[in-house]
Amino acid sequence: MEFVLVFRRDHPSAVPPLGEEEVLIYRKHWQDWFLSLAARQRLTRPVQRWDAEGVTICSEAEIEDSVTVQGLIFIEAVDYAEAVWIARDCPILLMGGFVEVLQGK
Repeated sequence: MEFVLVFRRDHPSAVPPLGEEEVLIYRKHWQDWFLSLAARQRLTRPVQRWDAEGVTICSEAEIEDSVTVQGLIFIEAVDYAEAVWIARDCPILLMGGFVEVLQGK
């Protein structure tokens, strides 16, 4: 089954900036995580980058949303339980973010 993992966290301006070394360590966590998913043949589509800017639209106007989508990936898993297990290792959790797990139809 295919699942999408949506990475969310507070808007970058709400989070204190990381130092250079912290940024490198954080990026390394992401790289290692993606490589481990690729090695286990769990990625169903190439990893794509997303900009950190965006606009949330509602019926009345644009609104400022403090939680933004930081990215997403598509993975293969046997069921929701396995997809959640994979999501639990996501580096965004180290930054106070969260992962939304959705099953494709």
